This record gives sequence, structure tokens and C-alpha cells, in this order.
Amino acid sequence: MKRVKIVVAYDGTNYHGWQVQPNGITIEGMLNKALSDLLEENIQVIGASRTDAGVHALCNIAVFDTDNRMPAGKISYALNQRLPEDIRVVSSGQVPEDFHPRHQESRKTYEYKIWNDEFPNPLNRLYTHFTYASLDLSLMHEAAAYLVGEHDFKSFCSVNTTVESTVRTIYSLDVVKEDNLITFRVSGNGFLYNMVRIIVGTLLEVGQKKLEPIKIRAIMEARDRCMAGPTAPAKGLTLVKYEYIQENTTENS
Repeated sequence: MKRVKIVVAYDGTNYHGWQVQPNGITIEGMLNKALSDLLEENIQVIGASRTDAGVHALCNIAVFDTDNRMPAGKISYALNQRLPEDIRVVSSGQVPEDFHPRHQESRKTYEYKIWNDEFPNPLNRLYTHFTYASLDLSLMHEAAAYLVGEHDFKSFCSVNTTVESTVRTIYSLDVVKEDNLITFRVSGNGFLYNMVRIIVGTLLEVGQKKLEPIKIRAIMEARDRCMAGPTAPAKGLTLVKYEYIQENTTENS
């Protein structure tokens, strides 16, 4: 028996998120089927980040156990022959048997993209949220600074979230505009359910001058989802980097 880690990139447009659902096609479900067919075993992957329906990823992590003798580093090549074009395994390798993708100290980075123009751009409609509203970047920068650091982000997560703690650390939160494309890039040690999308929705309220930047402090202190802004649509969000602070890969081939 060996444990294999795979790095997965996907366009989430046509999927009901990562996690297996009873009535929907998911990334996890597609991986389970393709791996089970390839290795001739019942494979159930364990994912690091359970991205929502419509969210994309360049580097989500998953592990699975197998008795198959196929070298771990070759599995990605064989697996991609069995997956649809909007899912790709970009690497595979053996890891220690006790390695769990959600129980390791890690740093995640997400990007959320906004197309800010008079009209939508049909070429990026699947990967950006469109708004024609005038946005003040300097105000959004000011508001974003209040979110950096260790805070209780209960106001910035779905009301149905069940976790032991809503305290998280954001290492950086940048807002960059290039022509009509605005990118929010946020790195942290972990994110609550819908946390990034609610942060973006709140910063958009600031950018439209509906909310003063300093109000971010009061929103966090309230620990009340109703105090924050709307949840931005899923399609603008992509998991772009997933780093483990310490990792011991035992085999790459």
C-alpha cells in the first residue's frame, strides 16, 4: 500500500464543486471514477480544499491509497487520458502514509477577478465577475489593510459554517488593476466557507463608496455575517497556489 499525492487543475464551470454530491457531477467524483478504472481498485481521494460550485483551481491537492504497482509519478500521465479536458492532474508523487492534505501547516493563495468596464467581455465571462460600477481602488486598498493579520472572520463566512474556530490569518491581500481587469489576491493559512467571496463582495461595497474603509473593523468585531457585504459570484475565484510549510515526498516516479 502506498499513498499518492496529486496536484489537480480544473475549470469549475461545469461542476458542482469539489466534494462528491448526491445529485451533481463534481471534481472529486470524476477523479474517483477515473482512478478506480485506471488502478482497478475502489479509490476515494481526500482533497485539501473543497472548492464550491463554479470555483476554479490551478493546484488543488488530493491524496489516495493504492496497492497498484504503477509508479506514483506515472499516474498523472495515465490518469489524464481518462479525464475530461477541463480537469488535469499536473503532477503525482508518493508521500508518507500518514500525510493528510488538510492536516498540514499550509499557505493558500486565491485570486478573484473583476471585469470593470461598460460592457462584459465574452472571452473572460467564465472566469471574471462583471461590474460596470465605478470603483475606487485607493479605498479598497485601505479597507483591505484592516483584514491582514490574525482575526476572527466569523462575519466573513457563511452562516451555516461549522468549524471549531473562525480565527484565521491573512498574510497578504492585494488589489491590482490592469486596464479593465481588477484582481484581488489573498494569501492565508486557511479560509472559511465563502470567506474570500464575502471579502471581495465587501471590498466592492467600499470601492463603490457604499461603505467606509474603517467600517471593516466594526464588521469583524460584530462577528455577524449580516454586517458584511454580499457574496461575490463563484466564477471569479481561482485557487492559484497551495504551499505546505513542511512536506516530505518520498517518491517522484
